[in-house]
Amino acid sequence: MQEPLTSREAVLVLNAVSGVGPVLYRRLMETFGSPERILEADEYALTRVEGVGPKTAQAIRDWATTFSLSKEKRLLLDWGAVFLTPDDAAFPPLLRKIYDCPLGLYMLGDVMCLKKPCVSIVGSRRSTLYGISVAKKLAAGLARAGFCVVSGMARGIDAAAHEGALEAGGSTLAVLGSGIDIVYPPENKELYDAIRQKGLIVSEFPFGRTVNRQTFPMRNRIISGLSEAVIVVESAIHGGSMITANTAGEQGRTLMAIPGRIDQVSSQGCHQLIRDGAILVTSVEDVLEELAYGAQQLEMQLPSASKPRPVMSLSPLEQKIYQALADGACVGLDALAERTGMPISDVASTLLLLELKKQVVKRADGTFEARVFA
Repeated sequence: MQEPLTSREAVLVLNAVSGVGPVLYRRLMETFGSPERILEADEYALTRVEGVGPKTAQAIRDWATTFSLSKEKRLLLDWGAVFLTPDDAAFPPLLRKIYDCPLGLYMLGDVMCLKKPCVSIVGSRRSTLYGISVAKKLAAGLARAGFCVVSGMARGIDAAAHEGALEAGGSTLAVLGSGIDIVYPPENKELYDAIRQKGLIVSEFPFGRTVNRQTFPMRNRIISGLSEAVIVVESAIHGGSMITANTAGEQGRTLMAIPGRIDQVSSQGCHQLIRDGAILVTSVEDVLEELAYGAQQLEMQLPSASKPRPVMSLSPLEQKIYQALADGACVGLDALAERTGMPISDVASTLLLLELKKQVVKRADGTFEARVFA
C-alpha cells in the first residue's frame, strides 16, 4: 500500500497538474483545506469548485499517469535543489503576499540570497550598448549596497544586470520561464552556471518544462513579486518588460525607469512609464533614497548617453564617423553618409575599421552604435 503523501509532495504534484494555477489552487485550498485532501477528493467534489471543469478534475484525479513524483524528488536530490512552498519560513515574504503567489518555487543555488532586500532590473532583449552599460553599473552599485539583484536571465538588459551584480561580488537571483534545469537562451549557459554557483536560480515550473509564450508573463510576476522595486532600463512601448512594470504596479511595488533618447524605440516604454508616474532614476543613490535606505558614498553615477569616448587614437575619417554616433544614436549606413557628407563606400570601409578597433558595434537591425566607455 502506497504511503500517504506529505503536504510538500502534494503541492509538487498539484504544481505539475495542467489547469491548476495559483488562483484555482487557492479556491481548492479554501474548499478542501490541504493539498493532500485536494488529491483525495473525487471528481464530483472537485467540479463543485468554481473554475474546475471535468477535464481539470480528471487531471487531478489521474495525476500519476502524467507526473512521476518519485522522479521529481530524485531530480531535486541530483541537482541539489529545493522546493519551497509559501508555508516555509524561508519562502520570500513579499512574494507570499501577491494575489497569484506560486504554489511553490524550485530553487538552485544560494538560498541565503533571499535574506537580502531585492530590487529587479529588467529591460529589452534588443538593448543598446548604453542600456547594457547602465544596467551593469546600476546592478553593481545595488549589489555593493547589499541588495540582491533580480532579473529574468534573458538576452540584453537582464543578462547585463546579472553580470553587473556578479562582477561586483554581490548577489543576484534569476527567475526562469522554464524548469531550473533548462537554460534559455542557450547562449547564457555560462551566465547560468555563474548564477548557480554564486547566486540563486528559481522557477515555479517542474523539471523539464520548456519556455513558451505563457511562461514568460508568469515568470515576470515573480520577478516583481520578489522585489521592493522594479527598475526598467530599456523597453519598447509593447515590450515584455512593460508586462513586468504592470505587474509591479498591481503588486504595489515601487516602479522606476531610466530615461533615454527621445528618438530611440528602446526608450519609448521607459518614457511612457515616467509619464505615468514611474520614478525617474539616474543613479544608484536615486534608488537608495527612494527606498529609504539612506545615502551611501558609492560614486555610482550612471554613464552619460551623450558622451561615449574612444580609448585609442583614430584617423580623421574614423573620428568623423565616431563623432556622428557620439550622441548615442543607432544610425544606419545611409544616414551616416548623410550626416558626414562622406560617400557610402568610405563610410562602410571606415565603419569596418572602427568595428575592428571595438569602437563601434553593428546591431542586428543593420544600424551602428558607438561603444560607451565608463
